[in-house]
This record gives sequence, C-alpha cells and structure tokens, in this order.
Amino acid sequence: VISNCVINLSPAKKRIFQEALRVLKPGGRLMVSDIVLKKELPEQIRTSVAAYTACVAGAETRENYLGAIRGAGFQEIRILDETVFPTEILTHDPTAQEIVKNLNLTPQKARELGESVISVKVSAVKPAV
Repeated sequence: VISNCVINLSPAKKRIFQEALRVLKPGGRLMVSDIVLKKELPEQIRTSVAAYTACVAGAETRENYLGAIRGAGFQEIRILDETVFPTEILTHDPTAQEIVKNLNLTPQKARELGESVISVKVSAVKPAV
C-alpha cells in the first residue's frame, strides 16, 4: 500500500506511477486523490515558492496527469470525482492571498486561475497479465 504520498509535489510523477504499478499485484487497483490543472499556469506561478507549498505550482494538467498513469501501464483509468476549489475559500486562504499579492493579480485573473485548479480522485487497474 502506498499512502500519504503527495504526488503533485514530485517532479517525478511518471516514476511514482511506474513504481506503483511495479508493487501492485496483477489486477491491483490504484486510487489517487490529487490536485491537477484545467490549463497550464503562468510561469510566475509555476516558479512561485508560495504556490509550490500550496500544492499548486507542482500540479500537472489533468491530461498530463492521466497520461502519466496510462504511460506507466495502468488500464481502466477513471476520474471518480472532480471538484473545483470554491473561489471564496481561496480569498480567505493566507497562501492564496500572498500569491495574489506577490504576483499583482487582478481579482478577475486570480479568480480565473483559482477555477483552473481542481481536485481529482482517480482509479486505475494494473493489468491482470
């Protein structure tokens, strides 16, 4: 069992999924809850320490994330749940406030970026043979 692994903070996501595939028994199931993006973040956010510690800067696009799981060899990949973070939560989060302040984002731009960050729950299966 692999637990409490913050995949989105790792620059080696593909390797993590390859290792998960290796240790599972044939027919074993991978269940992951992580942060992904609907679209790429601007460079200034991808390189922001505050955004990294908030688990945003290290996030991949949903397509790349699922592609890494598929590329490792998993099958039956399904998104079980997908949740956009409510903008009102971000407006009260000190880390989000710091990112907005440091990057001089307009409220509209901050809202657009916040809506592109989503939480997903993904299920996949190691092939039986």
